[in-house]
Amino acid sequence: MSHELERYGIYFANLDPTRGSEIAKTRPVIIVSRDEMNRFLDTVVVCPLTAKLHLRWRSRIQCTCAGRKAEIAIDQIRTVSKERLGKKLAQLDAPVAARLRRLITEMYGE
Repeated sequence: MSHELERYGIYFANLDPTRGSEIAKTRPVIIVSRDEMNRFLDTVVVCPLTAKLHLRWRSRIQCTCAGRKAEIAIDQIRTVSKERLGKKLAQLDAPVAARLRRLITEMYGE
């Protein structure tokens, strides 16, 4: 990619091929890895977005992307090559980014 990737940026990503129950196809993802990592590594850590809403799942956060309701799938967090990423769609707003950080810490922290 020629442009700099930003934490909480929403980009199109080709997630195929997948295995089992992994979220597949080309879809928006949110970069959750820190900007320092994004500058120096050839990979980024992302959470995919899905239009299939699971309002009772604690591992998901509802948001809006490109004017559509979506869900951030924190339970599907993964590391991908920067080569999988395409066009930047948007930047996650600060309150949702804060909720995302808290939930990632709750799910994968201590």
